[in-house]
Amino acid sequence: MTNKQTTPADAVLVAIDVAKARNEVLIEIPGRQRRRKLTIRNAREDHDRLIALLLDTGKTVICGFEATGNYHRPIAWRLIQAGFEVRLVSSMAAARTREALHNSWDKNDPKDAQVILHMLRIGATQHYHDPLLAGINDVQELSKTHEAISRSKTEILHRIQSHYLPLYFPEAERFRQSSRSDWFFAFLEVFPTPASITVMDEAAFIEAAWHVVGRKVSKARLLADIYQTARTSIGLPIPLNAPAITMFRMVLAEARSLIRQRDTIEKMADTMLAHSPDYQQLRKIPGIGPINALSIIAEAGDISRFGHHRQFLKFCGLDLSTHQSGVFRGRTKLSKYGNARLRRTLWLAAQVAIRQKENSFRDKFERYIARDRDNPDLRRKALTAITAKMARVVHAVIKSGADYRPFFEGTVPGGRTPLCGAIRAQSATL
Repeated sequence: MTNKQTTPADAVLVAIDVAKARNEVLIEIPGRQRRRKLTIRNAREDHDRLIALLLDTGKTVICGFEATGNYHRPIAWRLIQAGFEVRLVSSMAAARTREALHNSWDKNDPKDAQVILHMLRIGATQHYHDPLLAGINDVQELSKTHEAISRSKTEILHRIQSHYLPLYFPEAERFRQSSRSDWFFAFLEVFPTPASITVMDEAAFIEAAWHVVGRKVSKARLLADIYQTARTSIGLPIPLNAPAITMFRMVLAEARSLIRQRDTIEKMADTMLAHSPDYQQLRKIPGIGPINALSIIAEAGDISRFGHHRQFLKFCGLDLSTHQSGVFRGRTKLSKYGNARLRRTLWLAAQVAIRQKENSFRDKFERYIARDRDNPDLRRKALTAITAKMARVVHAVIKSGADYRPFFEGTVPGGRTPLCGAIRAQSATL
């Protein structure tokens, strides 16, 4: 992937400033001094009019635009289907170029079209990868919907923990073991208050709740513990038919509904990607489960298009940058000018990997923090290094087509460890 593309001298350049209702279009045709300005509504007839106008030129057409929410997707798809080359302009690069060209931060749609046209002319653009054309549109929708549902579920869980449980059943919090489990919400939906439990004797409660809590180790002991806890609870004495309890149960039902939706998406994603080689190879990397693999594929697309792992690191925003001027040299740190969602996914995968046994990620993390294990700043830097290593391994595995192999780390001169040791079976020795 490159940020610099060659623009043919005889090509028709089309700069499009995308908006929700209408787009400002600036067309530069070789041999004509005057540029053509158009306002194109986001309607089929206007899209057809623009395409017909560009086809009539009989020349190579290069279109450029700045990503704007999802409003650029339909017109970009129409332009690609018409056979035009479509390029993407970086939002930050456009802002800096606008300031340089106009010596002002002033921003408006016609001026943005001029900036995009200038960047097309000098080739300061990126290739536009259309998700529908690349075949990852469905994967992206699954990934984004899963994230939205997970966030909603987390918000409801926090509401239950910080509002409903402290009021009506404070002691129940210690019985919740996992945010992925449905049994706790199902139990509270049936028994939302201590009074709903103590209204019967212990044996009757255990019989009534036996099938509610699902399959549990020492289920009888767990239910007996819940019953004794309910007898000494400090929860407010609210009757079961009170509107407050109705609201509590409504929130619990919503939480359970979100859990079911999340599980459905996870099963659908696993079925959809079951025959994807990239998905299967990603799943073999420590720390990358079904959802992390889904998110990586959704956000990165075809990882093999990155010729070198440094290009992939830059795409993720995990490349290093330093502010330097004259004798002054600032701190070297992550640029973070990349795909934030992909970077976060790799960060989460790194956190999982360092908690697993016997893998190269944990070994590197342990060596990094060995000199001061309790230093939070050192641990943060170590986890950042592991995140970058995770990105390099992901790129190497997909690029080479080789499966990730079990733990292998050898000490080499200079203290660095070879990346190939994690993915090459030929050189792996325990």
